[in-house]
Amino acid sequence: MTTPATALTRPDGTPLRVLVVDDEQMLTDLLSMALRMEGWEVKTAASGFQALQTAREFAPDAMVLDIMMPDLDGMAVLQRLRQSGDDVPVLFLTAKDAVQDRVAGLTAGGDDYVTKPFSLEEVVARLRGLMRRAGTAYASGAEPILRVADLTLNEDSHEVERAGAEIELTATEFELLRFLMRNQRRVVSKAQILDRVWNYDFGGRSSVVELYISYLRKKIDAGREPLIHTVRGVGYMIKAPQ
Repeated sequence: MTTPATALTRPDGTPLRVLVVDDEQMLTDLLSMALRMEGWEVKTAASGFQALQTAREFAPDAMVLDIMMPDLDGMAVLQRLRQSGDDVPVLFLTAKDAVQDRVAGLTAGGDDYVTKPFSLEEVVARLRGLMRRAGTAYASGAEPILRVADLTLNEDSHEVERAGAEIELTATEFELLRFLMRNQRRVVSKAQILDRVWNYDFGGRSSVVELYISYLRKKIDAGREPLIHTVRGVGYMIKAPQ
């Protein structure tokens, strides 16, 4: 049985706001329905310029942004948002499947990617993660803390510390570390990581996992007793030193 997801709201208890931007009305209708079922307030835009105007008026907590649009593409919309000082978390929608396209979007200031076709559940889950990491979403109840030795990860506030020192992680690095810590002392394969952290397989390019593991090691293990271990031919594991 699947455990129901914890309801998320703004810290003041009001509904979270999500702006969905896509020129395909059927897609925006489906996404809006799924997001409203979460109890969130949703507005839509069918073009880049409309998205910028709606973002100013609506002040969303997250944005679902299609890359390919007829007037102003998603990259340009994001660039203008960031230049204006708007750091709203952005989940890109794209039909492109090349790794360089995803890297370009993330480098431009995007927070995550979903490649078409996708499941509505996947988009909702990604948005929940983005808004929790951004600190705009609040889940009632105690703050869940994951611990491995002197490393702690707060799943609600998205703060990570090692030996009391704060560690800044990107959204993807955080999800990768959380997956490893939830499976402490278990070996997880590259395929499992791709499925759970990215929800797509990059066309079988497991090298992206190696890349992000190296990023994590530089931030988590550099100059310290290593916690992240490679099990050759199998995968990766996080565990406390013996």
